[in-house]
Amino acid sequence: MRFVLFAVLLQAQPIQPGLHDNLVAAARTQVGVTVRYDGSYRRLQYPGGDVALDRGVCSDVVVRAYRHVGIDLQVLVHDDMTHSWSEYPPLWGLQRPDANIDHRRVPNLVAFFRRHGETLPITRDPSLYSAGDIVTWRLPSGLTHIGIVSSRLAGARPLIIHNIGGGAKEDDVLFTYPITGHFRYPSAAPNPRVQRTRAYASRRNKI
Repeated sequence: MRFVLFAVLLQAQPIQPGLHDNLVAAARTQVGVTVRYDGSYRRLQYPGGDVALDRGVCSDVVVRAYRHVGIDLQVLVHDDMTHSWSEYPPLWGLQRPDANIDHRRVPNLVAFFRRHGETLPITRDPSLYSAGDIVTWRLPSGLTHIGIVSSRLAGARPLIIHNIGGGAKEDDVLFTYPITGHFRYPSAAPNPRVQRTRAYASRRNKI
């Protein structure tokens, strides 16, 4: 029954008109509100758990924006890790999913977007980055970073809504660091994995 619920959550994603514009607007509301960078582990409500709105990390900007448009990455990532543990990076020495933190870790979001979203080209052409796309980078420290492509431009480059240390900002940083991932979620194109999940859920519902 839990797997069927997860399948329903996945298939509910594509494609609301204006969803990605709404995602950008939701991310922008965090600017000036989320003013601290705080990556400390916190016990969260599940579902719908969040750290205090005045603080967070780069992934919290993304999670909050998606939740505002009706997509709870805390639930989706947790359930996907529960059913596909080996598809996620074993970077933290855990033996099982942890709904308090898994969705707040950039490598886990990357794995989820690769599995259930659209993986797009990594390019220096700014026109190929659309508002609402998700971009990840490798920082000079070696840490991973994530942000949302804005609808606003600096010349030809779209700005990025992110939190890299001083709270949520809307900055001209698209090409500042090496890009490691470029995703669109939900995808405008059918995702074969989601289609297979739908088919499986349909069969389960008939049993």
